[in-house]
Amino acid sequence: MFHRGIAGAICLFLILPALVGESLGVTKSQKAKKNKPIPTGHPVLWRPPQDIGSRNLFLGPGGEEMRPDLRHITLIEKEKGGYSIKYRVRDASGNVWVAKLGKEAQPETVASHLLWAIGYFADVDFLVPSVRIDGINKPLTNVRFSARPKGHKSVDGFKWADNPFIGTREFQGLKVMMALINNWDIKDSNNKILVVPDKNGQNELEYEVHDLGGSFGKVSHIPRFLQFRPNRNNPPAYAKSHLVDKVKNGEVRLHFNPKNKGLFKHISVEDARWLGSLVSRLSQRQIEDAFRSANYMPDQVSLMTAAVSKRVAELNHLPEDSNVAKRQTKKD
Repeated sequence: MFHRGIAGAICLFLILPALVGESLGVTKSQKAKKNKPIPTGHPVLWRPPQDIGSRNLFLGPGGEEMRPDLRHITLIEKEKGGYSIKYRVRDASGNVWVAKLGKEAQPETVASHLLWAIGYFADVDFLVPSVRIDGINKPLTNVRFSARPKGHKSVDGFKWADNPFIGTREFQGLKVMMALINNWDIKDSNNKILVVPDKNGQNELEYEVHDLGGSFGKVSHIPRFLQFRPNRNNPPAYAKSHLVDKVKNGEVRLHFNPKNKGLFKHISVEDARWLGSLVSRLSQRQIEDAFRSANYMPDQVSLMTAAVSKRVAELNHLPEDSNVAKRQTKKD
């Protein structure tokens, strides 16, 4: 009994900080959203990508014209908060960027390029393999540069459970895409709305999943509050996992364990196939370019491209109904 009591106390000691941290994070996020009302305007989540087969996934939504000017990078300040170290910097052309270091830099770059390619809004992200920043005493490797467009205002956070797109195919498809890239970090504070004025003086409100760094890792079956360091940027583990567990009563059960798991119920076969058909329009070369853009090694590019293609095939070959999964679910 004595040993069991000690074990229980140790377990509670380990779990409690995670529970308190999650609780505080939600409270701060809710307060932030209350203080920043959404402006009036026309909300948009997705646009049909007419040129999907020709989109450049190496450069992503920024294209050649928005690449950072690396001749001289100057530190402005260190950014506060978040899992990764981030710096606000200015490039040689005077443009301001947020430079992110660490494990999230590569997967976030790939994810933003893939989402943009199929018609969703995404950050302008570039992965710089090596860079020196004036004000930091050492060279940095695999740094994600994210643009801060001039003249556009952003509002932090839109709610996954309460937004203008609830029940629409594009919103259901966005959720399937989060599962496809295994972005476990599904929370409102990682979203944003970009306020873009048009030529008539009206606002277009572009809804976007902003922080995608928790992608392309291992799918864990441990409860979220027990995951002290959820997995991200793990090509071998991602490649071993699958996407669909079963189809029942016309709905798809995804092999996915994010923070907000309840949001991923009641996804129809039709909505999942719709997302699969979009990603299928990308060539193998385009998907490879998305991973090359994030400086993955050639063997990792091949591995991850095959993994994404395998998951898309699962969506495109869903049965109408199957009460029992044909594959035995593995705890991967």
